[in-house]
Amino acid sequence: MTPRIPVDQLTPLDAAAELAGLAAEIASHDRAYYQADAPSITDADYDALRQRNAAIEARFPELVRADSPSRRVGAAPSEGFGKVRHARPMLSLDNAFTDEDVREFDQKIRRFLGLEDDQPVEMVAEPKIDGLSISLRYEKGRFIQGATRGDGSEGEDVTANLLTIADLPKVLSGDAPDVLEVRGEVYMLRSDFFAMNEARKAAGDKTLFANPRNAAAGSLRQLDATITASRPLSLFCYASGEASEPVAETHWGFLNRLRDWGFKVNDRVRLCQGVEEVLAFYHAIGSERAALPYDIDGVVYKVNRLDWQTRLGQVSRSPRWATAHKFPAEQVETVLREIAISVGRTGALTPYAILDPVTVGGVVVGRATLHNEDEIMRKDFRAGDTVLIQRAGDVIPQVVSVTLAKRPEDARPFVPPEVCPVCGSLAVKPEGEAIRRCTGGLTCDAQRVERLIHFASRRAFDIEGLGEKNVEFLFSTGRIRSPADIFRLEEAEKDTLLPLKTQPGWGARSTQKLFDAIRARRVIPLDRFILALGIRQVGEATARLLARHYHSFDGWNSAMRAAAAERESGGEAWQQLTAIDQIGPGVAGDIADFFREEHNLKALEDLAGQLERIEDFVQASATSPVAGKTVVFTGTLTGMSRDEAKARAQDLGAKVAGSVSSKTDYVVAGADAGSKLAKARDLGVTILSEEEWLTLING
Repeated sequence: MTPRIPVDQLTPLDAAAELAGLAAEIASHDRAYYQADAPSITDADYDALRQRNAAIEARFPELVRADSPSRRVGAAPSEGFGKVRHARPMLSLDNAFTDEDVREFDQKIRRFLGLEDDQPVEMVAEPKIDGLSISLRYEKGRFIQGATRGDGSEGEDVTANLLTIADLPKVLSGDAPDVLEVRGEVYMLRSDFFAMNEARKAAGDKTLFANPRNAAAGSLRQLDATITASRPLSLFCYASGEASEPVAETHWGFLNRLRDWGFKVNDRVRLCQGVEEVLAFYHAIGSERAALPYDIDGVVYKVNRLDWQTRLGQVSRSPRWATAHKFPAEQVETVLREIAISVGRTGALTPYAILDPVTVGGVVVGRATLHNEDEIMRKDFRAGDTVLIQRAGDVIPQVVSVTLAKRPEDARPFVPPEVCPVCGSLAVKPEGEAIRRCTGGLTCDAQRVERLIHFASRRAFDIEGLGEKNVEFLFSTGRIRSPADIFRLEEAEKDTLLPLKTQPGWGARSTQKLFDAIRARRVIPLDRFILALGIRQVGEATARLLARHYHSFDGWNSAMRAAAAERESGGEAWQQLTAIDQIGPGVAGDIADFFREEHNLKALEDLAGQLERIEDFVQASATSPVAGKTVVFTGTLTGMSRDEAKARAQDLGAKVAGSVSSKTDYVVAGADAGSKLAKARDLGVTILSEEEWLTLING
């Protein structure tokens, strides 16, 4: 979508409001795409939403939300298959949409690694196949298990279905490692897709697949493997997961090893010497896109050197060493029948368009984002208008413009709602903000339900069987109104006249499974507990930062209450919170707001009282010499960039702060260190040179 206000002109209030709407909309489309194999918008529209979200977060890092799309990969696996925990996460990729985006990707790599301007960054360019990502595990050269990506950490066990694909090597050739995990893409050739749909039509089956991607995903995720075997699926492999030994020094070398072992690797992959060569490849293959035998929606660029990939590492949901350069969006006309309103977890009222269904990029689109009411007013969208829509990044649908020449005479301008469509509370749009909000708060069922869905979600309490529909049912029947009610549910059901097991869609077995799942979550790690509370801007990464810094629930809870009380005075607890690297005053302010509300404190105490234990945060690298230590970097480092140094310290369990205090354990001082170094000397904090720091962390 084209925003009314450019990102560089947004106020913090505008940005926070817009991020709320984007989070809800993207989550909805993720569920449709990853769980139902039925995307509701185009890739282009989806990527445009993520691009807008990323741009706002880059300008306002303190506003990153708990439910931010930048903190998620895909969606939780469905419940029809067994689950597989990935030995190494299956990450998603950041997107580039222009040549300048790709050049900036190249520059970010250079800055992070501290490379000279004349040192080329060798990259591998790979066509981005539009299919379903999978992980293949081999032991002693034999295929033993395959899984979908799922939410990036856990996927679905589709081993039996994968065994039906001819392209999958069941036994590897040559000297493969004892343990080898390979990632790839299951897809369907365009010719096979059309032939399959024609055969279904001839057999009288009116249910036809919308496009090859949906056909491939739906075929692989059949509970009956014989159905999968009847579908013409293909496979390309292109990445590594866990391996018991190194297999190459470069990604290009790894692809050659894949071929040697018997995997099918795309023959259009190219090794490029620098950013201009990858761009030339992108434009060349883009011009040939329609002639390719399979669908692609862009080109993936990967840093070739594996040691550089290791140094670059990853952010919450994507690697720093790879990006996907997407193709431009397709646009079509349709009629906007109605402007409807949804209410999100934070009370944001988000308008969306109900359209005459139309096919865009092979997908039928019936709804599309309208961004916010200011955007509607600026472009003057009206019910009955003929509008141009597109799928951003070939995923999320958005309304681009109106065709005024086709406007009906009786079309009336959009009137923003003055009350919440869910609870009837006043809906207000503060001056300077882009989003209208319901004032109902916890009394608004839309917000309460969304908060409960977030609480039980995969990355929070992860309560199996308590998905969106079941939460809505339990809420609508009065069984749960707060997070603590979830843990009282089993006991409460003993005294009800209409027990859950007698309700439509339930039964004794499913009810008991839910109770067992709830009971299993009475012990929860601190970072998941913090994330589940739904504090604004506290996403997965921020929750881990807080858990790492304060270690225990009691430590975090008391520190947050103190910080909230000291916000205006700037006391020690507030200073300590705002000094945590990547937190800052904005995020700290939202945390303080949460802890200032009496009803939040009561809900927190009620919930904690229902749990058996909130586990202290345990850093995976707890044995490192800097685990649990607070470190501040200052000055210019020569052996690595500041970003790389911080990332490495956090990997080793250190707490990286942005300012020096009496709580600081080490200050690592590079060249031209200034006020932070002086303050460290005044406070008697241990000061290390870059060389001393490297000696310390490397043992």
